[in-house]
Amino acid sequence: MTTSAQSFKWSGVMPAITTQLTASDDVDFSAVVRHAVWMIDEGCDGIVIGGSLGEGQSLTTDEKVELWRSISAALLGRAPVIAAIGSASTHDACLLAQYAANAGCAGLMVLPPYVHSGDEREAIAHIESVARATNLPVMVYNNPQAYRADFSAASLAAMAMRQSNIRAVKDSTGDVRRIAQLAQLVRSGDAPSDLAIFVGLDDVVPSGVAAGAQGWIAGLANALPAASVELWKVALAAQTDSQSAKIRVAEVDRAFLPLLLMDTLPDFVQRIKLVQAFVGRGDERVRAPRLALEPDVRDACIQITRTALERLAQLGISTSSSTFNGKHSSER
Repeated sequence: MTTSAQSFKWSGVMPAITTQLTASDDVDFSAVVRHAVWMIDEGCDGIVIGGSLGEGQSLTTDEKVELWRSISAALLGRAPVIAAIGSASTHDACLLAQYAANAGCAGLMVLPPYVHSGDEREAIAHIESVARATNLPVMVYNNPQAYRADFSAASLAAMAMRQSNIRAVKDSTGDVRRIAQLAQLVRSGDAPSDLAIFVGLDDVVPSGVAAGAQGWIAGLANALPAASVELWKVALAAQTDSQSAKIRVAEVDRAFLPLLLMDTLPDFVQRIKLVQAFVGRGDERVRAPRLALEPDVRDACIQITRTALERLAQLGISTSSSTFNGKHSSER
């Protein structure tokens, strides 16, 4: 099955892919492409490139364009490639959106402007300007903790009503009431009927689905895509009257949660890359200004990972075989 900017559905598990780096601090494009293909093979529904987890603020424009182009080419329409668009300048963000369209991306995830912490009116104008820069469908990224702008449910609904290619919202407030409020506006006709709502933090997936989310921009899926897809499926199944499904989602969420909580912490990039390294699916290198985890934090993350993988395995959930030897990238 192929996808296009016009045909794909905003739904399911879409990992925000990490950006693998070489020992010389260059982007390892071939590794990132292989990683994207693997996550789709494992059941994920799309790939978001160059967001916060992808260290987008530390990537050059040329690096972003090459990532968009190479992953789009590798997936051959099997799943949508979504470009994260963030910039301090609205003009530059519009240019990035056009570059993403030319590189073959199927959609955009548009961030509020970097640095300038204006009011909601200015942030809305920025988002809508970027949406108008191409015909690609747009996901609005609401993450007030990271970008200071905080869009109310009513404002998000109004943006989608005014700008027809705004088709989805990623909610990273951590407050599932926001998802419920926006879902209610969709049901009442005050937002487009096809406006999709995505959970933006890994630790609120079951409650986000219960509140009305249709998708999840996932972090730990970089290391554990099969487990992430299983959590998503059982969260959907738990919305039925099936008691066994409700028990299953509670079991999976309980086993997975210590890892999922890593997505909510300031050093989430380092932690998630460490889990990737642990399961043999990447390297833990990050680009400055990020630094490697402190040794005690790193050791604690490794122990959390071991325990969580054991519990997931007891539930019959697949995890990758580890070739991890406990050493830093520079020591291997």
